[in-house]
Amino acid sequence: MTDPSTVVTARHWHPLPDGRVQCDVCPRACRLHDGQRGFCFVRARKGDAMVLATYGRSSGFCVDPIEKKPLHHFFPGTPVLSFGTAGCNLTCKFCQNWTISKAADMDRLTDAASPDDIARTARSLGCRSVAFTYNDPVVFLEYATDVARACHAHGLKTVAVTAGYMTAPARADFYTHMDAANVDLKAFTETFYQGLCSGRLAPVLDTLLYLRHETRVWLEITTLLIPGHNDGDAEIRALAEWVLGRLGADIPVHFSAFHPDWRMEGTPPTPPATLSRARRIAMAAGLRYVYTGNVHDRDGGTTLCPGCGAPVIVRDWYRLNHWSLVRGQGAGEGRCSACGSAIPGLFESRPGDWGARRLPVRLQSVRR
Repeated sequence: MTDPSTVVTARHWHPLPDGRVQCDVCPRACRLHDGQRGFCFVRARKGDAMVLATYGRSSGFCVDPIEKKPLHHFFPGTPVLSFGTAGCNLTCKFCQNWTISKAADMDRLTDAASPDDIARTARSLGCRSVAFTYNDPVVFLEYATDVARACHAHGLKTVAVTAGYMTAPARADFYTHMDAANVDLKAFTETFYQGLCSGRLAPVLDTLLYLRHETRVWLEITTLLIPGHNDGDAEIRALAEWVLGRLGADIPVHFSAFHPDWRMEGTPPTPPATLSRARRIAMAAGLRYVYTGNVHDRDGGTTLCPGCGAPVIVRDWYRLNHWSLVRGQGAGEGRCSACGSAIPGLFESRPGDWGARRLPVRLQSVRR
């Protein structure tokens, strides 16, 4: 097993003429002297190289329903082993995992595990996949890709839950090893990204375009709607029209509810009506699969057939209450049992039955 104190040489960096080294994983392009850490805190310079300081160390493991990622068209009903590390390359003031993503204290990373440990544990627990989540896997790219290789060797799929804020070379490297991604499209304005996230919108859109047109990674999108910041009709319509025109009508989009947290505790939570309104706007724009999240909304969790309008998957929170899909001709494709219309995604002949359970896991105890 990997020693939790071990650091590994990072990929995607280069030396500069002034003696510094530049990290090339994300658009921040941090330029570091020896001993300095990047903006994400976990990628650092050590001697003449860049290193990843969190390799083999996790903030915790948990088995979740795949719908919690959220992914609604990727092996519905199945369990996924989820984990993250520490650090992030954005500063979202509304971060709902801030105790992990903003952590600068490596002592928080109490669970040590090698890539093979993680894959074996996921398989022993009956998981269909492993998800890199809680903080952005972009910042622990080397660890995530090694875990992904181990998962594939054990017949498991891999899931990236990410903000998609990365460079083209890192993007190509990272997604070579991923089977599905939920990309957090935080808003559809540069003002939002710059003011609330210290980032830019354009690299995220580039990631979405890359995933849709240059990979076979299954893609879904989530936008957290924050009252007064990104929940206006015009912005929601612009986002939906961009997805329709540049990615296609079949990309699932999730509108999720904000709750007051971290540096936005004074902002009110998102009313359920806002999510329903956003769903109507996006569907009117032409998107076929639009969902609501972080609220109890049976209609907003239902997958409708684009051909006949029949419900093919009905969800109640993270439980599947109805299933009317049969296997299609394409790899993983489903078809409406009523009219035969294709439902894009990765489906098996029967859904999983994990339900809404959340199972925290200590890998040490599982290995014993």
